Amino acid sequence: MEDGMAKGRPYRWLTPENRRLIEVRLAAGVLPAVVAGELGCSLRTVHRAQADTIARRQARRMDSGFRLSIEDRIEIAVRIAAGESDAEIARGLGRHRSTIGREIARCGKRRGHYAPFAAERRARRLACRPKPTKLSRSPRLLRAVEAGLRKRWSPEQISAKLRLDHPDDLEMRISHETIYLSLFVQSRGELRKQLTAELRTGRTARKPQGQVQVRGRIKDMIAISERPAEVQDRAVPGHWEGDLIVGAGGRSAVATLVERKTRFVMLAHLGYEHGTGRVIEALKTRIQDLPAHLKRTLTWDQGKEMAAHGQFTIDSGVQVFFCDPHSPWQRGSNENTNGLLRQYLPKGTDLAVHDQAALDRIAAELNGRPRQTLGWMNPAEKMAELLELGVAGQSA
Repeated sequence: MEDGMAKGRPYRWLTPENRRLIEVRLAAGVLPAVVAGELGCSLRTVHRAQADTIARRQARRMDSGFRLSIEDRIEIAVRIAAGESDAEIARGLGRHRSTIGREIARCGKRRGHYAPFAAERRARRLACRPKPTKLSRSPRLLRAVEAGLRKRWSPEQISAKLRLDHPDDLEMRISHETIYLSLFVQSRGELRKQLTAELRTGRTARKPQGQVQVRGRIKDMIAISERPAEVQDRAVPGHWEGDLIVGAGGRSAVATLVERKTRFVMLAHLGYEHGTGRVIEALKTRIQDLPAHLKRTLTWDQGKEMAAHGQFTIDSGVQVFFCDPHSPWQRGSNENTNGLLRQYLPKGTDLAVHDQAALDRIAAELNGRPRQTLGWMNPAEKMAELLELGVAGQSA
């Protein structure tokens, strides 16, 4: 019922003619109390009808055509009174049947009384922004999201991990887009501002790309086109991708290695020396303890730091293949990992200050992140599986 019992007056339902009369009389300067006496209704009813008229005019100016308008709702009320079904009403209004069904169910259903102006007021109230977010309503979920961000997990990793850890608890479900909104858009304090620093990049827009670097050709290099086909489909472990992350002014560097099947990361401290001899020695040190089935190939770009690749292959047994010029996507896993590492090793900083122990901690944290490509397992778990298989094979 749109209006309740008025003080001293019985309720009176206003017809469209009554509403038009109220609008005309008020526009002519007649006092609301006089209009109420003429119609035999309460003063509150007149005031509400007046408010509905004002809202109706505003809605006409703001109507996008996507939402039901007050005219649509009045038409729904008329057609309900005529006994039409939801489908018939929808066809008459050019709307989807479910839109009409939801509107009627929200606002009284057919067994009650569908009041179009009350429905319009309700719709305006529900459309008000901002609304309380899920994070603001659930401290437990908020704590879990904050904990994931402190571990430098991405919002997508946090969302997927919560689904795995709480399969039957709907309160602990949140999409990664909702987390991003809470960090960047809503700004309502659900996630403390300092947590945005834990994201992999502080940018909200793509950074313009720099000039392409031209490099000379490395002697006796083997092109990626000659790499075994088994490397491409990631079915066989032991195939690695590598590159250098360079610090401020090109003075310091860190070598990165990523195993293609597991996305397992290893980092090598280079300090201020990243010539080919130093790089080759650092890479050999990092992979020397791996079993033979995890040392097959290494894919690198055409950087001069791998000029001594022949010696590396002789010493380690790992064949080096080189990408085509300016084709970073041919080392996609490594490029992605280098992007993640910039969260720990920012551009324009001195990378030599991170000793090998610090780099090992960074690698361990990355290897502990759940990955969608691994079914939300983490690289450390997948690498442990491969090491166990190797031990089992030697025992057999």
